[in-house]
Amino acid sequence: MDRGSPLPALPGLTRRAALKAGGALALTGLLPAGAHAQTTETGPELHGLSAFGDLKYAPDFPAFDYVSPDAPKGGTFSQIGPTAAYNQSFNTFNSLNGYILKGDGAQGLDLIFDSLMVRAFDEPDAVYGLLARSVAVSADGTLYRFRLRPEARFHDGSRLTSADVAFSLLMLKLKGHPIIAQQLRDMTSVAAEGEDALAIRFAAKRARDVPLYVATLPVFSKAYYAGRPFDQTTMEPPLGSGPYRIGRFEAGRFIAYERVADYWGRDLPVNRGINNFDVLRFEYFRDRDIGFEAFKAKSYLFRQEFTSRTWATGYDFPAFKDGRVKRESLPDQTPSGAQGWFLNLRRPQFSDRRVREALSYAFDFEWTNRNLMFGLYERTTSFFENSELKAEGPAGPDELALIETVKGKVPPEVYDELKGEPWSPPVSDGSGQDRALLRHAVQLLREAGWSIRDGRLANDKGQPFTLEFLDDEGSLERHTAPFIKNLGTLGIAASFRVVDPAQYQQRLKEFDFDATVRRFSVSTLPGEALRAFFGSRAAATPGSNNLSGIASPAVDALVETVIAARSRDELRSACRALDRLLRAGRYWVPQWYSGQHRIAYWNVFARPDKPAPRYDRAIPSSWWAKPDAPEPEPEPPPASAPDTPPPG
Repeated sequence: MDRGSPLPALPGLTRRAALKAGGALALTGLLPAGAHAQTTETGPELHGLSAFGDLKYAPDFPAFDYVSPDAPKGGTFSQIGPTAAYNQSFNTFNSLNGYILKGDGAQGLDLIFDSLMVRAFDEPDAVYGLLARSVAVSADGTLYRFRLRPEARFHDGSRLTSADVAFSLLMLKLKGHPIIAQQLRDMTSVAAEGEDALAIRFAAKRARDVPLYVATLPVFSKAYYAGRPFDQTTMEPPLGSGPYRIGRFEAGRFIAYERVADYWGRDLPVNRGINNFDVLRFEYFRDRDIGFEAFKAKSYLFRQEFTSRTWATGYDFPAFKDGRVKRESLPDQTPSGAQGWFLNLRRPQFSDRRVREALSYAFDFEWTNRNLMFGLYERTTSFFENSELKAEGPAGPDELALIETVKGKVPPEVYDELKGEPWSPPVSDGSGQDRALLRHAVQLLREAGWSIRDGRLANDKGQPFTLEFLDDEGSLERHTAPFIKNLGTLGIAASFRVVDPAQYQQRLKEFDFDATVRRFSVSTLPGEALRAFFGSRAAATPGSNNLSGIASPAVDALVETVIAARSRDELRSACRALDRLLRAGRYWVPQWYSGQHRIAYWNVFARPDKPAPRYDRAIPSSWWAKPDAPEPEPEPPPASAPDTPPPG
């Protein structure tokens, strides 16, 4: 989930209380192989996993196709991090624990931890062994037995064993960020069977992606946390086992990760040709203009451009003109997900679907795109935008069959809508104040019981309609101001409020907002995460990704249908049916998306001379520093900057 995202803890529990609170999850101590109380036969040992068993790479593959296996090591890669997950903020950090609800975790912490398996970016959902040299799966798919590599080590030289993996998964389920805990709901037990063997059991009806998610979670040192609370914020660098360790950092300003020269897994097939930089550094700026000025001053080296005005007008500085800075647009073939103003249905003024639809008629995307974003964007209409999972046109036979299953769980008018064209936000005349659309919004508000009283929109109790747009930085204020103006013509008292990043994160965790902007990026294999985004249980879970508070039995039912899909065709139909239902709910005011990655970088990098992977940029993982490339020459950015630009 980009622009925030890219996961409640159980504080202060004793071991016994934690196991009780965890329900079916049990952590079994070290046992001789095969001594676990429950036994299930497993199939042959596999080198990789995918949801439907379609692996591209053979067991003896030397490296991923999109890397250069002999890429040189060295140099520095620095950037403003483009994504955030779990408790991370884009604008600051105050914790080196990125897997709990508390605090604002630093970006890049996944670099210091290994996992059982890792993604291949040229396949939709395949993972291959890292800590795990193999995995065997029972015929019913409820038991996964992993065999670990005995050479795996933490950075202090201590051995990484199955006990560490079992400990990590238990802590993440019991005390991890609620997004992680939600994903692990159907992991029912984890048992260390000797030092190099691990058995993980899942519920019979678990989502198909849960084992893949579990296999890619970070592994922590059980011994390290024996004397430290797992669920507390800290600025002490944790013990890791991955290709990097934490180097220099200043809270809220930057964090650098240093490559581990004697990293135990450096020669594994999944690691050849990646992790090439000696230093990976993440920079933080609370103002986008200042961040761009810092890039021009070579304070950092790589930038993914999210500000349309900067992309269109800002690249006229000397280093760009003489070729020292390069700029490219790379195709983005991954689902763009859903970006928009998410409305908090926990607030009474948003409880009526007609009210939520009326708000969409007040946002003039066509004017905004032309006048503020240089026509660089397309309108987002779907929760699965830019993917084959997006619903388009009238529902087909497979979708109709699925829609029929929720017929009694939605109002008749919604059910009828689901069979036709999926709802999309209106197209305006581009004037900035389309009178026809605003008149329709007024009609919808009247039908929902709102009317103008003393110049303000109010309900039948005389309570005025207010709407506060909450954000942690001001880059969207220029986009929101025309929207607020149009809302004012409807009698709605709307405002834009910026709070500091820590307060913003806390208010989102507590669902203390009217509307806020987020971009939720769905994967190519939607599964358990859909429960966290749209499920009724997540709507009541502090810190969850269900910002709108969607609590619909029909949505829950179709989410479970997506999770239960047995083939990619079934998955596609189920996602399209779910998309229709979510769009029918009018839970948001959709914004925009781009089918491109817009990147700029100082010309000090090299990359593989082969096609980039389809499902990820593979930057910086597959890039490397040019020989004798100069290091960054940090210069202090200006103390202030004019007119914050719009995001990209």
